[in-house]
Amino acid sequence: MDTSLRYNSASKALRIHAKQKLPIDSDTFLQVHGELDTRYGSPNYFCAMLRRFYNQPQLSSSLGVGVQFDKHEKLGYVVRGKMAFPVTSNDSISFNVKGRCDVDKEFKQRRSIGGAEFTWSIFNFQKEQDVRFKVGYDIVDKVPYMQFRENNWTVNADAKGRWNVRYDL
Repeated sequence: MDTSLRYNSASKALRIHAKQKLPIDSDTFLQVHGELDTRYGSPNYFCAMLRRFYNQPQLSSSLGVGVQFDKHEKLGYVVRGKMAFPVTSNDSISFNVKGRCDVDKEFKQRRSIGGAEFTWSIFNFQKEQDVRFKVGYDIVDKVPYMQFRENNWTVNADAKGRWNVRYDL
């Protein structure tokens, strides 16, 4: 199980996130994940999703379909996809296109998210230290964003002043 501590500028509350991937076959997983909000001491999010990964020589992609529960929006559905195109021969730099659509249980309200980004991964930047830089553009919000990841620490920020920090346990 993957667990992490998360904090963001919007909620200003520490959240405990857990994720588990249960294999169905070599390229398909049932992924379940959820969060516990420490301010209220209750779960605030849960999702169960079937994810399929497609790995081809010049392309890596995934597609996920699932059900989610949010304490504000209650029950809903989610569809997400991502494609990664290598820019360099050693795959250290890639161009990624990703999208997500959340809908309510009646399929009436929908929220879409989409982005295009460049990712630069540097393995063994220093001894036992991996680093990743990500720069992208959110197509729906029309705002640039960035990410810096160093081993277990991840910092995300965008041009609207939103930010979050994650520590993987």
